[in-house]
Amino acid sequence: MTQLFTQLHNDEAGFIISAELVLVATICVLGMIVGLAELALNVNHELEDVGSAMQCLQQSYYVDGFNGHQACTHASSFGDCLEFCAGQGDIR
Repeated sequence: MTQLFTQLHNDEAGFIISAELVLVATICVLGMIVGLAELALNVNHELEDVGSAMQCLQQSYYVDGFNGHQACTHASSFGDCLEFCAGQGDIR
């Protein structure tokens, strides 16, 4: 049994396979870096679009009063002023 372990320990036949493995692993890591950089850029663009859409929401509302048989409610309203940088695409 010890002779088998000695032969496996001294064997050099796997050197080519490990060099190929290092090359493949390097290419995979470089591909992952490029892919994650592209993913981060696209997530940033999507969040910017969500922010622009939130900025364009109309924040004012108005509710008429209701009159029933023996009760009534008064009207309610809210007005929002335009902010300093509230134009389309000001987040960019």
